[in-house]
Amino acid sequence: MENWYERTQQLLGARSIEKLKKSHVLIVGLGGVGAYSAECLCRAGIGQMTIVDGDVVHASNKNRQLIALDSTMGKRKAEVVGQRLLDINPDLKLTVLDEYIRDERLNEIISMPFDYIVDAIDTLSPKVFLIIGAIKAQHRLVSSMGSGGKLDPSQVQIGDISQSHSCRLAYMVRKRLHRQGINGGFTVVFSPEPVPDEAIIHVSGEANKLTTVGTISYMPPIFGCMMASVVIRDLINTSDYDLKQLPDN
Repeated sequence: MENWYERTQQLLGARSIEKLKKSHVLIVGLGGVGAYSAECLCRAGIGQMTIVDGDVVHASNKNRQLIALDSTMGKRKAEVVGQRLLDINPDLKLTVLDEYIRDERLNEIISMPFDYIVDAIDTLSPKVFLIIGAIKAQHRLVSSMGSGGKLDPSQVQIGDISQSHSCRLAYMVRKRLHRQGINGGFTVVFSPEPVPDEAIIHVSGEANKLTTVGTISYMPPIFGCMMASVVIRDLINTSDYDLKQLPDN
């Protein structure tokens, strides 16, 4: 196959490409945030990925989710994303888990030697359970906070969970983690932009979800791309990756 990652290697250098090829990343949640993150990681040359989601594509996903098309309605998200990733890189070592992971099953999965975990779960309890499990297993982790109800991409930030603020989901995550004695130690993508009351609708009968929040097309992808950037820059260690010497001007 032609060297499709030539442009990436031109930027990062051969050693960094080899690091990415040897890395195994777990992505949990393949919705508006997670699918974009998975694709960015794949296109950057991550050599092994495990993707997890137990949902199907719904019409309500079309305003923001990478795989939500008329042709994919009702299909399993994990399978659709998996096919897309292999269409980008047929050499990718890919494990597709079409399931909601929780409890002992989650512990079983994160006992594997991942190089990074991407948390793109959008419901509180499973999200916190994954975060706690990842921290106990000493995995590197990046987690998405709330992208719903936000319009201004310039306000999206990257920082430790302890630095997050003015985000309802981040507040609830911190509150639950504090009960477990966890006050920081992993990276999040969040936005402090206020969410207008009219963007929030209360719902009933949905597991782990009390409300739905309006979304715009570009905000979940931005969160997903920023999470992928955290993973890539951390894996290659941007303090010493082997860029060519650039001219002063």
